[in-house]
Order: sequence, then C-alpha cells, then structure tokens
Amino acid sequence: MMMLRIRTKRRPGLWGPGRALLSGLAALWCAAGSAHAAPTNQPVLFNREIRPILSDTCFPCHGPDANKRQANLRLDTAEGETTLHDGRQAVKGGDLSASELWRRVNATDPKVVMPPPVSGKTLKPEQIATLGRWIEQGGVFQKHWAFEAPVRPTPPEVQHKEWPRNEIDRFILATLESKQLTPSPEASKETLVRRLTLDLTGLPPSLNEVDAFLADQSPGAYDKLVDRLLASPRYGEHFARYWLDVARYGDTHGLHLDNERSLWPYRDWVVRAFNTNLPFDQFTIWQLAGDLLPNPTREQLIASGFNRCNVSTSEGGAIDEEFQARYAADRVETTSTTWMGLTMGCAVCHDHKLDPISQKEFYQVFSIFNNLAEQAMDGNALLPPPSLQLPSPEQEAGLKDLSARLTELDKKIHETAASVHYVDPATLVNTPKPQATETVWVEDDFPPKAEPTINNGNQSNLWISASEGPVLSGQRSLHRVGKGLHQVFFPNCDQVLTIGPGDRLFAYLYIDPKDPPQSIMLQYYTDDWRSRANWGDPDAIPYGTKGTSEKLLMGSLPEAGKWVRLEVLASRLGLKPGTKVKGMAFTQFDGNVYWDKAGLLSANDLAENPDLSLTAWEKDEAALGDNSTVPREIKDLRKKKETERTDADRQKLRDYFLSSVWSDPESPVGPLRAEVNRLRDQRRAIEQEIPATMISKELDKPRPAWVLIRGQYDKHGEPVGPGVPSVLPPLQVCEVTNRLTFARWLVDPKHPLTARVTVNRFWQQFFSLGIVKTTEDFGTKGEWPSHPELLDWLATEFIRTGWDMKQLVRLIVTSATYRQDSAVTPALLASDPENRLLARGPRFRLDAEVLRDDALCLSGLLNLKVGGRGVRTYQPAGIWEAVGYTKSNTANYTQDHGDALYRRSLYLFWKRTAPPPSMTTFDAPSREQCRARRERTDTPLQALVTMNDPQYFEAARNFGYRMWREGHGDQPESLRFGFRLATARPPTAAESAILQETLAAELSRYEADDKAAKQTISVGESPVPSDVAPAELAAYTMVASLLLNLDEVVTKN
Repeated sequence: MMMLRIRTKRRPGLWGPGRALLSGLAALWCAAGSAHAAPTNQPVLFNREIRPILSDTCFPCHGPDANKRQANLRLDTAEGETTLHDGRQAVKGGDLSASELWRRVNATDPKVVMPPPVSGKTLKPEQIATLGRWIEQGGVFQKHWAFEAPVRPTPPEVQHKEWPRNEIDRFILATLESKQLTPSPEASKETLVRRLTLDLTGLPPSLNEVDAFLADQSPGAYDKLVDRLLASPRYGEHFARYWLDVARYGDTHGLHLDNERSLWPYRDWVVRAFNTNLPFDQFTIWQLAGDLLPNPTREQLIASGFNRCNVSTSEGGAIDEEFQARYAADRVETTSTTWMGLTMGCAVCHDHKLDPISQKEFYQVFSIFNNLAEQAMDGNALLPPPSLQLPSPEQEAGLKDLSARLTELDKKIHETAASVHYVDPATLVNTPKPQATETVWVEDDFPPKAEPTINNGNQSNLWISASEGPVLSGQRSLHRVGKGLHQVFFPNCDQVLTIGPGDRLFAYLYIDPKDPPQSIMLQYYTDDWRSRANWGDPDAIPYGTKGTSEKLLMGSLPEAGKWVRLEVLASRLGLKPGTKVKGMAFTQFDGNVYWDKAGLLSANDLAENPDLSLTAWEKDEAALGDNSTVPREIKDLRKKKETERTDADRQKLRDYFLSSVWSDPESPVGPLRAEVNRLRDQRRAIEQEIPATMISKELDKPRPAWVLIRGQYDKHGEPVGPGVPSVLPPLQVCEVTNRLTFARWLVDPKHPLTARVTVNRFWQQFFSLGIVKTTEDFGTKGEWPSHPELLDWLATEFIRTGWDMKQLVRLIVTSATYRQDSAVTPALLASDPENRLLARGPRFRLDAEVLRDDALCLSGLLNLKVGGRGVRTYQPAGIWEAVGYTKSNTANYTQDHGDALYRRSLYLFWKRTAPPPSMTTFDAPSREQCRARRERTDTPLQALVTMNDPQYFEAARNFGYRMWREGHGDQPESLRFGFRLATARPPTAAESAILQETLAAELSRYEADDKAAKQTISVGESPVPSDVAPAELAAYTMVASLLLNLDEVVTKN
C-alpha cells in the first residue's frame, strides 16, 4: 500500500572490519536459481541463474536504493560487483580465490560465513556450485533482459520439421528437443472445438457448431472456425473481462460509502474495442489520453475513463491533498503494471530496492497523472465530474425535435407577450397588502412519515437541545459537524408542499464562527433531487451544474455566530406553480452547522411576488447579483439605473419578464408556457434516460508535484516535472509533456516492455501461465522467461503487424502447440508439473465468469443482451449489509428479476467492497487494485457454489429439462444429448451406464417423495415447465447438476 511504513534496523557495512562480506548475500541460498540451473557443461547465464538469487536476497541492501545501500556496494551493476573494497572485489571473473563472494559462501567460521547464521538461511550445495561455475566462466554480468529492446530472433531449426504449423511451434519444439521431449499428439476435434470456443468467446459450443466442425473435413476447417469465433460479438465480451482486471473496473467508488458510480459505458467500450480489433497502440493511447487527442471523438472520451477507474472517497475527515496524491499514485502503479510489468509502487516511499527506479523517477511519472480535473472528495456521486452524456441516435432525434418545437413556441410567446396589456401590481396604489402565510415543515421533527437519512456520521445524534447548542425555535435543532460532505435528507413524506406563484422556500441556520463550512446547500425533492440552492464555495459540493436551477448560486456564506434565514424563490429552482415538493436535504461541506425551522412562505401580496410583479422580480434579481441565471443581455439591462434605460431597454426587460417569468394563470401567455413546460418535461424525461460516464480531462494549469518524503502527501521534497525511469528510453521532448506524450512513449516500437508484457498476458490467457510467469513483474524479481526468444519474437511480430490483437490471438490458437492433447503423463507431471515447456496442451479450471456463463448457456437461460448498467443476480443475504455504511446506496442488496438474472457475468454489478461471491469464490479479484494475474485455487467452497448456488441449481433444472425435451421420452438419448452438450463428445458405454443408473435412482427417490421433488425444481425464478412430471424433472435436474460438476466440464481440456 502506498502509505505503508516499514522500519528496519540498520546493519553493519558490507566491507567492515575483517571484510565481513555483503550482508545482502546472506540469503543467496533461498533463491529460485536452481529452478533454472544450467547443466554443468552449459554456460551459466547471469540473468537466468544468478540474478534471481541476487535480486531476491541482496538487492535490498546492495541494489538500486541509494538510501538503504550498505558499504557503498552495489551488486545490481557490473561496476559494483567488480569494484575493489579493501583490495578485494565481490566477483573476480575466472578467479574463485580472489572472489570474496566465493570465500564467504564456503566459509565455516560463523563470523565470516554468508549468509550469517542469524539469518536462519543455508545456501544449498547446488546453488554454491552454480555461483562457482559462473565465476569460473568469467562472472559475466548481464543487464536485465527486460530493459533491453527486443531484437527479432530467427525461429530455430528443428528436427521434426513436419510438426510446426507456425513460428511459435519452432521455438517450443526446439526447447522440447533440447530436453529430449516430444510434443503430445493433436487433440481430438471435439476437444479442439470446445477448447477454442471457450477460449475465444467464454462460452461452450452448441451441438450444431460441434457437428458442423466435425463434418468439415477440409484442410482449412480449423482456421474457418477460428475466424468465425473471432468475428463473434461474444469474443469482445470474453476478452474485455481480462482487461477489466488490470483496469480495476468496478461499479462503485470502492471506499467508505462505496456508492454506485457510472463507468459502465467504459466497460462497454472495452468490449467494442476488442470486437472491432482496435490496434493495441490506439487502444493504449485512447485509454490513457483519449481526451487529449485533437478533437476527440465520443469513443475516445469514453475510453479515457480508464484513468477514472481508481477507488475514490468522500469520507468525512479525509484530506483532499492526501487523496489526490493517492489517486495519482494508483494511476502510476496501474499503468506501470498494465503496460510495463513493473512494480513502480515500490518506489513511492524510497528508491526501488530491486529495480533501477528511483523515488524521484516515480514522482516524475506521478506528475504526469496528477493533472486530472477532478475533485478528490467526489461526493460519492454517481457521476463525479468530468463526465460525458451519451445519448442514443433515437434520443438525439427526440431532443432535436423538442428543441425545434420549443424554439417555435418561444417565438410565439414573445409575440404574444408583446401584445399583452400588462399592469405591474407594484404600481397599483391603495391596494390592500395581504399577509404572507408560512408553512413550517421541519421544526423539532421531520414531517409525518418522513424517513430521514444521513450520508455521514451517527444518525442517533441528529438533534440537540438548547443546553447542547443553539436552538432557534421549539425545543431542539438539527446539528451536523465534521470534514467533508454531510447531508440530512428525506425523499418522501405524507405532508407535501404545493408551490404557488411567488412562493419561497426557507430554512434557518447557525454557523459556528470557529468552524465554518466551505459551502451549504438546500436541496428539494419532487420526483428527483435537481432543485438546489448553494451558498459559499460553488465547487465544494459536487452536485448540479452551476448557474442553473440544479445549482443556483446564492452568494457567499451567511454571517456566522447568529441565526440566519435562508430564502430562495421556488421558481428559480425550477419549481413551477403546482409542483409538489416531497422532501428536502440540509447539506454542508465541512464545518459545524445547526439547522432549524424550514418550510414554505406563500406570497399572497401580488406586489411582492416576483413571479407576477416586474418590480418585485427586478428586486429579487438585484439580490442575486451575478449569480442570477438570466441571459447576460437581460442581466446587464437590469443593472442599469432607471434613468439610464431607454424605451427599448424597458421593452426588452418587459418582454423577457412576461415571456419567461410571469406566472399569471389567466394570462394569454399561460397556455403557451404550459405547453413549454410540458415539452421541457418531455425533454427532461429523455435526458434522465441518457446514460453518462466518467471521463478524463486535463487541468488548464498542471498541479505542482514534488518527491513526497516517505510517501507522505504533506512532506514535500524536491520539485519534479514529467519524466520516466532512466533505465527506459527517454520521453520525446515537446512543448507540453502530458498523458498523451506518455501514452505515445509507451507504444513506441523501441520501448522494451510494452509489447513483451502485452503478448505475455495474452499467452497467459490461453496457457494459464505467461512465458514470464510473473505477468505483473518483469523486473529483476520477476521470473526468467520459459522461452525468451519466443517472447521477443512475439513482441516484435505484434509490433510488425500493427499491434493487431486478433492477429496475435489467431497466431497463438492456430499453433500446433495450442492444438496438442492435454493429457498428463506421469513423466510429464514429474518433469514439468506447470507445463512450462508445453509438451502438452493447456488444461486448467475455468475462470469464475466462464463457469457461470457455461452453466447458463447449457441451460438455455443465458441472456445475450450486450452492454448496459450492471445487473444484480442471486447472492446470499446480508453480504452487502455486512460491509454497508449506514445508508449508502449500496448498503442493501436489491436483486434484479427476469432476464437480468441471466446476463453474462461480465455485466454483474461489481461492488468493490463486496464483489459477487460466486465470482470471488473462484478467485476473481475485488478490482480495488490492478490485477494482471489471477490465482487458481481449489477449495471445497467452490463445489458448494456449483452444486448449491441458486444460479447453478436453477441452471441444472433448465439443463435437465432440455435433456428431457430433446430426448422425447427416450432416456438414453436424453442423457447422451446432455453429456454431448456439456463436453462436446459422446459418452462412453461406461459413462452412459453410470448416467442411466443415476437417473433411475433419482427418479425412484423423487417418485416416492413428491414434496422433495417439488422443492428441488422450485429453485430460481424461471418458470417450472408443466409438461413434465415433478419427479422426472427433479431427477433430470440432479443428473444435469452432476454433469455441470464433472471435472471435464469445469476444466478446459
């Protein structure tokens, strides 16, 4: 974690009295070097055999971190290893006796030996031998391979020239032949069609697809299958889920309230990008800097949501500067892991201990990602700005039509207003002055049936008495205090307020002069929360668009230390006469505030009614000053003194008032205004349905950046500007260095990491492990590639083909390597348990999403609708509640119904503090952080999910019904159909016998227990078919569940 602190006791220098050897060598013996140990007659390569030992145990004290380096000795450079210290050097090539390293690892004196006995470590004899051979062979140092640009190798010659189908196979076969191994035979066509369909779409093949492939005996049958699957819309959905792990995509903020936020259009964009085969270099640039491209398209802006996927908060007491630093650091860590396979987060607090990345270099990259125009405290809002509206073509057409009709109506209103004989009530003399009436809504309590909610703090201490603090009226007042956003609100109550012409909404507040807020807001609920009046800092509370009725700016904060009455004209909040106000919110950002006596003031005096009197309206406008929302021309005219106005000025003010403000129900303008309001309601209804998504936007002026001492946001060290680690190619020099510069640098063909890391992650998708097993770490602590030359060839081929992702996938899945049978022999299991050498095909448990989608597909329930807001399917009760914070909008889980229950797993609503349990049980990450590699565990809980989870058991019932229906009463045919559908192959005679015995036993059990049969088939919301007896359906359900849990079905073979 970014702010983690670790204190270590400083040890003696490496070359102290008696030449006590480098203490960093103390753990050589625990390294994994032996896993790649070369035979005694082969060269010992530093990168392959020696570096893993040194990076694992020595670099923390004798590596890149200058602050922790002891005795000024470095072992991560050739110069450091050979520099003389007291007349000796750690490594002297070709001379064991002159190499201090060799002397110390072989010493018997506990004061001399390395590692020292206190470490609890012992160097294995074979590791000492490897070190010795390396020194004898010259002790040649190599720069870390991953920091050198890949050079395209020539595919090696092989003995069995008939086996390779493409260049991949020559690299794999050459390695196998060097180890006296042979590839496995090609898998059966049934296995291949299932393997390939699962790998390219995340779904099983239909029997029609299986039969079509089996029937196609042409030489290009397999290639045609590959092309068809790559063209499927299911391809993009399947590949998007891998990317969403590294993007740390979620449907909630991830911290504190963990409220919902709208980023799902970004998820859908990722699907489209894979389906349209957007080149990976553009895929990169659009996500990191789509908003900075010239005249960015809507798709490019949506893509820039990648930068907004980080967890965020608006917790009371949180400090803006601290979380701004956290967000920028998270973006650096995510980007470096995703594109470069580097653990740059290890340089937040100090120089990286293993890789040549200084703390200063981390903050140089940090400065690039520190300039997003966002509020660190985002209000836990659905759409923290900046955001983008995404109307459909139909919505755009509807809005265009309404706009035209409103323009025409506006013209008619102005024409009608010009002909009206209007008398301002304020000009009438000797008119009785009726008293205004006041409706008190909140005083000592909320209105009847109101259900008050707070977003922050303890709801039990909402009210305080006069002995505890200021009270204006009655016995008590509302009280909120703390940092960040605080709200007390109720959306519905029995006592509604009906707005009349000229009515004003009011509330009293008292601000503690010792702890004032940044901003306060009154907010009113009709059918939404769009009516808001704001005092103080207009940017502190992140709701609404400034200068509209959604965020009417009322000026500076009221005077502190006294009770002040807040008033706002209802019509200025978009609340026209007749509107029913059903709820309100008292809102503050920071500070200590007391609220009391709120309600509605009805304007019975026409002369004082701004909705009816031009004079009263002008007075109200004057009070608002520059915060008025009228057009600039009208605002300027209103500011003129009466003596300075021309007749034309007066006519313009009169026409504006009569056409846009005047609310006399008997006026000739009234019907036209009513039609305008009706059309505006239609427009608002469309606008409310328009999806929107968070996007990136650069600040006009970059934020200053510094090296943060020990990673603490408020401990500023040396100022820094944009830059990258010096071990990598330099950034292009340009006038403005920003995210776009950085993104283009990443996909420069000369960059040593981007192409390697990307092809490695694709390889991992198909073979379970990457060529570099540590997909997330290509640094010195990362594992040595199983096939280094193949990795470089794939990287250079990826660049050569224009970063074509589908071509890369096609290359992998058409290889003979991929098409091998996956059967494991005892010999292969013993020599290569992880299948790193690839002498057999891939075989591993399906991922969480594929397991669920497979079950739904086999059952016939799968809903293939593409895109949209996340869905909430079955899950055990209480999971969200256990982590829910008071009244967060994700504190309580509300399950969806109907077809939404059967959407693909990609579209499950992802609450990051409590992801779908059926996903996490099978190792899906929470997506709170970037994850480049999922673990694959094997636990009893997983079997409980696939056997008992309502989603799976309902799928089994529907799968069983498909079997029964397809068999037309023929049990053997029904069972054969089900087995083939699940596995893509027919059952053997023994398997058929087991299935028939199981079905017979289950049928006998359920025929004897009708209640159990009905209970078995009642799980889930899908209709229970009426054309099959409960006992028979229950029996088929249990057989279907058995099939869904077969090792062959939950595994990719």
